[in-house]
Amino acid sequence: MNFPIQDEYIELCKLLKAVNLVMSGGEGKEVVAEGLVTVDGQIETRKRCKIRPGQTVEFQGNVIEVVQG
Repeated sequence: MNFPIQDEYIELCKLLKAVNLVMSGGEGKEVVAEGLVTVDGQIETRKRCKIRPGQTVEFQGNVIEVVQG
């Protein structure tokens, strides 16, 4: 799925919540901290990792392409 952003970046845990892959920001932080999320194919454990247009995030088989909106 594509996710357009207007700003320079979106924090990883906020992105997961925005696309409804987690129910809350707290749950987003938890799954990131547990190493269940990849950014551009690499496991990412920084909850506030800045995701910019052109990056790909994957969680539980869901692929999110971040694009400039």
